[in-house]
Amino acid sequence: IAALRERLNSPVDAAALKNDEALKKALLEVTPDLLVTAIDELLLTQLGREKGYKLQDDQFQGWMKDMREKNNLQDDAKFQAALKQEGMTVDDLRKQVERGFLMQRVQQDEIGQKLQITEEEARQYYLGNKDEFIEPASVTLREIFIEIPTATQGGEEGVRVGAEDEAKKEADAVRARIAAGEDFGKVAAEVSDSASKANGGLIGPLPLADISDSLRKTLASMKPGEVTQPTRNPKGFQILKLETMKTAEPQPFDAVRDLVADKVYEARQQSEMRKFTARMRSQAIIEWKNQDLKKLYEQRIASSN
Repeated sequence: IAALRERLNSPVDAAALKNDEALKKALLEVTPDLLVTAIDELLLTQLGREKGYKLQDDQFQGWMKDMREKNNLQDDAKFQAALKQEGMTVDDLRKQVERGFLMQRVQQDEIGQKLQITEEEARQYYLGNKDEFIEPASVTLREIFIEIPTATQGGEEGVRVGAEDEAKKEADAVRARIAAGEDFGKVAAEVSDSASKANGGLIGPLPLADISDSLRKTLASMKPGEVTQPTRNPKGFQILKLETMKTAEPQPFDAVRDLVADKVYEARQQSEMRKFTARMRSQAIIEWKNQDLKKLYEQRIASSN
């Protein structure tokens, strides 16, 4: 049912499966993956038991403690209610946790030593995939914002007569102070109506892709240190200073070393796990009582190879 919910992105009534053609089709689509997952888990847990692994009481209790804290289920009544909602008992939960524990131990045994990543491997991956480690183009600005005061009349808020002209005059005067050589950050801290005044009007760095097209065009014609004329926006007048603009470029290896290692590790883990799973399946003896399910399973395995 959970797999059907995910595929259909909607609640699923199990009783409706017998009559609803869409649900029948969805069931047919998810069944092969469910079969493969269920059998792989069964083979892994069986191998774990053959190796003598067992979830100890203290391990389960430690897992339970962490889980209840993370999910705010320290209260026994809330915990029991959560179990009931999932249709589970504590014994069911322990069996589920033990399956995960056994599978993890087997995977560590079989492929753990093959997942060691050397510095050279990470560097070679980086050199061959620099496009995965691009630092996007960004811009850092300073702003001064002069707000246009509003007034409420008849229960509706609007611009007071003459307020826009007054705000424009103030913005022009501020711009003149900047042009005369006053420090933009100090003036922003003194007169700006924006929260950024606390940082001397500093904004960013901002991804260039997040900025409006019109502002990008304006900034493209500016050099660092240049200041715009006051620009009207819905709430007032804004003056911007371009601090820095960085183009998109690959980040240096040392800056993304851990990210590169994670990517190599993940790719290696998936590759080694596929090899091990294929070997485990080939060695397993599976007795099928339903030939239709066997066919679906074999077709899914063949399509993944």
